[in-house]
Amino acid sequence: MSNTLFPIELKAVAETGEIEGYASVFGNRDLDGDIVMPGAFKSLTGSVAMLWGHDQKRPIGVWDEVVEDATGLRVKGRLLTNTRDGADALEFAKAGAVRGLSIGYRTVKSSFSREKKARLLEQVALHEISLVAIPANPQARVERVKSLCPDRARRLAARIRAAAAAVRAGD
Repeated sequence: MSNTLFPIELKAVAETGEIEGYASVFGNRDLDGDIVMPGAFKSLTGSVAMLWGHDQKRPIGVWDEVVEDATGLRVKGRLLTNTRDGADALEFAKAGAVRGLSIGYRTVKSSFSREKKARLLEQVALHEISLVAIPANPQARVERVKSLCPDRARRLAARIRAAAAAVRAGD
């Protein structure tokens, strides 16, 4: 039996800061008394800003995917962890301290439902999606935060190199 080693090379290791979840969920009344209706985001155009707490002076990342599906507005993006606010947002999200998402928009078309005692948002112009501690829509949440710890990856690479060296020395 041959003990052939295939070298592993780690070219770059960095925290990915990937997050995903629902920025808005259809059919439930939010804390502002609004209900976002299916189809409200169908006319999405251009890019949508990722902000820290709706503060336009504090962009924290990039939304790579913003798509309306049967549940609501599904988003996937990357926190810019090389910035102070992006790194802070990642740490808070990983710890579960900040897991809400909130949309900043302009109402294009709405109606009022006496039965539901709520404004029905039928069409909105979406400007931004923020990471927040307490979202107006309690169901609008970050579902997954993905990160890769650079120190752990470096330690793993060092162990792999040491094991490979030990196997080579035993040949």
